[in-house]
Amino acid sequence: MKNKYDVIVVGGGPAGSMAAMEIAKANYSVCVLEKTRDIGYPVRCGEAIGFTGLNQFVKPKDSWIASNIKAVNLISPNNIDVKIRFNHETGYILNRRVFDYELSNIAVKEGAKIYTKAYVHDLIIEDNFIKGVKVNYLGEEKEIKSKIVIGADGIESRVGRWGGIKTTVKMKDMESCIKHNECEMTMYVGKEYAPGGYLWVFPKGNSMANIGIGISGKYSRERSAKDYLDDFLRKNYPDVSILTTVCGGVICDKPLSKPVNNGLMLVGDAAHQTNPMTGGGIASGMKGGQIAGIVASEALLASNFHSDFLMKYPNRMFKEFGNNYTKLYKIKETINNLSDKDLNDIALSVKKIPEERRKLASVFKQAVYKKPKLIIDVLKIFAGF
Repeated sequence: MKNKYDVIVVGGGPAGSMAAMEIAKANYSVCVLEKTRDIGYPVRCGEAIGFTGLNQFVKPKDSWIASNIKAVNLISPNNIDVKIRFNHETGYILNRRVFDYELSNIAVKEGAKIYTKAYVHDLIIEDNFIKGVKVNYLGEEKEIKSKIVIGADGIESRVGRWGGIKTTVKMKDMESCIKHNECEMTMYVGKEYAPGGYLWVFPKGNSMANIGIGISGKYSRERSAKDYLDDFLRKNYPDVSILTTVCGGVICDKPLSKPVNNGLMLVGDAAHQTNPMTGGGIASGMKGGQIAGIVASEALLASNFHSDFLMKYPNRMFKEFGNNYTKLYKIKETINNLSDKDLNDIALSVKKIPEERRKLASVFKQAVYKKPKLIIDVLKIFAGF
């Protein structure tokens, strides 16, 4: 580990690896500091991603994919089953431990340096600019200087807080999640299953599945996500063997409008770059990391690390997906106010559409039918605008 790099990336998840990859490709020195002993562990994720979302970055290997998904079953509160086939888009359930590790390897092959068991505990700040980090690496205290620090340290993002970026999330925009480790995925909605969120069954092949839940933080004080999931398992999978259990929070907020400061950028979950409807953030985190890596390289070329220059990153991010996520946030707020009766009525309406003509847009349009402006947002999102 050297004492100076052009860029330091804190966090070795997909967003951090993508940022490091782009910086290394531009022939700048970059290191990734990961606090755990292994890249890709623990897996705090449902592991679902779309074909397009993944293939825009890398060609997936078979070892990354646990199963291919061609349809989703949406289950209403009174158990109306609405199947929607993906006619033009295949989904994947990833093996995240393998995928994250392989993605970091790609960054290394481009020239990035990765260090695990490297616990960053503070930033180096000089003349109102972030100039590096203080890190405990294998029990040794070190100070590493850099021109830019990229925080890819997840929803808690201590790097963002230390660097003066407001990353606070309202309880209603934070989902409490827990996951246990058939080819369709199934999602259950309604207050009995998952108030303010949804419960999922994502198949992983060989009679295995990720079964998990996310509930809105405003409900979690009354009853925990674990209670809801345990109740579901007792009723639906009484003989299941639970191999792994992980829990954590998922941000379902709008992306941060200014995830930068002088010499500092935040990417992925740290920048709230998760889909506010689903909590999914693999592809968007990778895209955010990629854009940040490109802009960081431009900043290094221009020797300009002021936040005004680094704002090129969120400006591009919002054009790529942030504007759609802002629309999805408004749609989420409307859907979260629906009663179980509303959800059942939506399921009945969509059920009347012939299966070959059903699309996810049909569900969303029904969900916001009393909000004409939101219907336009739905159409724009699914039309790719």
